[in-house]
Amino acid sequence: MIINRHTHVRRPVIVRRLICFLILAGLWISLCPCNEARAACEFLSVEGPCNFTFPADHGPHPGYRTEWWYYTGNLESDARKRYGFQLTFFRIQTSPACQNDDGVDRPSAWRTNQIYFAHAAVTDVANQKHYQAQAAARNALGLSGVSLEEDRVTIFLTKWQAVIESRAHRLSAQTPDFGFELQLTPFKPPVSHGQDGYSRKGALPRMASCYYSFTRLETEGHLRMGNETIDVRGLSWMDHEYSTAPLEPGIVGWDWFSLQLSDQTELMMFLLRKGDGTTHPASSGTFVNAKAEIQHLKSHQFSIRVHDNWLSPSTRARYPSHWNIRIPSEGLILDVKSTVADQEMQTHATTGVTYWEGSVSAQGTRREQAVSARGYVEMTGYDKSFDAPL
Repeated sequence: MIINRHTHVRRPVIVRRLICFLILAGLWISLCPCNEARAACEFLSVEGPCNFTFPADHGPHPGYRTEWWYYTGNLESDARKRYGFQLTFFRIQTSPACQNDDGVDRPSAWRTNQIYFAHAAVTDVANQKHYQAQAAARNALGLSGVSLEEDRVTIFLTKWQAVIESRAHRLSAQTPDFGFELQLTPFKPPVSHGQDGYSRKGALPRMASCYYSFTRLETEGHLRMGNETIDVRGLSWMDHEYSTAPLEPGIVGWDWFSLQLSDQTELMMFLLRKGDGTTHPASSGTFVNAKAEIQHLKSHQFSIRVHDNWLSPSTRARYPSHWNIRIPSEGLILDVKSTVADQEMQTHATTGVTYWEGSVSAQGTRREQAVSARGYVEMTGYDKSFDAPL
C-alpha cells in the first residue's frame, strides 16, 4: 500500500527523528501475546556498547522492537535548482518471539510478527513545494523485509528499496507525484555514535539505542517530478538505529540535526525535549572532522537556540524554523534555516505520527573561517507529545 500526499507552500511569511524515529512500536505493543505464563518472552534490550560488525549490522536486528534505516540528502540539478529527499524504512516487531499457547509453532507464509513501514519525500526548494508518500506491508509473502547476500543488504517494501554494498548504496522509490533512482558513495566510513554505538536516550542504561551513520555520501542519479526527469548530484546522510526502550517519562519529543559543512566536516546533534521546556541531559551529538576522527558531544558542550518558528496550517503545530548552533570546542557558530517552511510529514496511514523532516541550509564560521552547510532537521512531539519507543 502506497499513499501519496502533496504539500504546496507559498513563500513563508513566517518563516522535522526519529520519528518517528520512533514511535512505532508503541502502536503495536498491545498486540504482544506474552502473558505471565510466558514471562521469559521479552524483547531484547540495548544496555551497552554495540560493537558493530559490517556488513552484518547493516541488516535487521529482530528481537529489538523498533529499527529504522534513514536516508536524507540535498541535491542540485545542472540548472542549479535545489532539492531535498528522504527515504526511510521502519521495522516494527509486534511481539517477542513467543510460541503459541500450546507450545507448538504453526509455520505459515502469512504469519509474521514483523511490520515494515516506509516514508518518502522530495522538497522542491525553488518552487517551495514538498511531496510525500508512505507505504506499509507485513514481512510476509515477499511484500517487505531485508535480504542478505554476502556483502549486500537490501531493505525493501513493495518496489521501494535501499541496497547497501561495500562501495555504494542504491536507493529507489517511485510514486505518482515523484520518484528517484540514486547511487550514494561513502566518502567516510560509518560513524558509531555515543559509546561504540551505544547512544543514551535517558537516565537508565536500557533507555538507549544502537546508532551509527554514514555522514557524507556523495550522491548522483535521477529525480522525477511528475513527468520530468532531472539529473542531480549532491550529498546524503544515512542513519541506522534500533532499540526497544521507551522514552523516559517527561520527554515529549526530540529535535535532530544532521549537517554537512563545506570544510568536509559533519555534525549530528539531538535534543530530547521535556514538557517544562528544558532539555534532558542525555541529549548529545557527534562531530566528525575532515579526517573522519570523531568527537562525542555531551549536552553541555553545545547550544541550540531558536530564532523563529513556523505554524502548520494543517495541524496548528508550531515548529522551529531558524536556529543558532554553537560548539565552543570547535569554534563553530552556525545560523541554520529551513529551505521550505512546510516540510511536515503526516503519516496517519502508517506510523500514525506527524513530524517535521526537512532540508536546511546554514552559514557561519569555524575557527574564524567562513563555512556553509546543508543538511536535514527532524522534529517530533510538536503536534502532540508522546512517550514512544526509541
